[in-house]
Amino acid sequence: MNRLVRNALLAAALVTAPLASTAHAATDQALTEINSYFNAIHTMRGEFVQFGPDGSRTQGRFAISRPGKVRFFYDRPSTLDIIADGQSVAVRDRRRNTQDIWPLSKTPLRFLLDNTINLTEDAKVTDVEVAPDLISVRIEENTAFGEGALTLLFDAETKELKQWNVIDGKGQETSVSIYNVSTGVSVDPDLFEINYIPLRGDSPR
Repeated sequence: MNRLVRNALLAAALVTAPLASTAHAATDQALTEINSYFNAIHTMRGEFVQFGPDGSRTQGRFAISRPGKVRFFYDRPSTLDIIADGQSVAVRDRRRNTQDIWPLSKTPLRFLLDNTINLTEDAKVTDVEVAPDLISVRIEENTAFGEGALTLLFDAETKELKQWNVIDGKGQETSVSIYNVSTGVSVDPDLFEINYIPLRGDSPR
């Protein structure tokens, strides 16, 4: 190898190594701060806007009680409710009076509802991007809907959760943004009760 080329490569390695190390340290620090912030939250309420794979826009309110519980109330004209009671997730259609139930452990929601989140040691974290305004964390795993990915977006300064994007096994993406969020608030436990009795027929509202 030409000496000039070799020296240039060595110089580049010496320059980029500290930069890579610094970037890695910044990523670890960001994830550690997110862990600390999010694990201190046990209850949360707010509003959300959801964009579906077809470009549809729905909105509503949500309540979270960690570990394991969440309720999404969709505003009209949507007739959906999503409920997690710590064990299962139910997607209910209020108009048709039907619902589908999956194990919570097999849905992307489990990452938001776990008792303890540890993004620095979770082997399923495949990518982290730290930008001046947002921190993006991508998690991949096999769920009840096939192999997919969950991307969590946090405010870079406050470490508050701002948005999550779910890509299912078919490559379809659903995005949910949350706002007007309050934490450490009182949440009615009845919100998270799932009716496991099979629902039949239509019940227009």
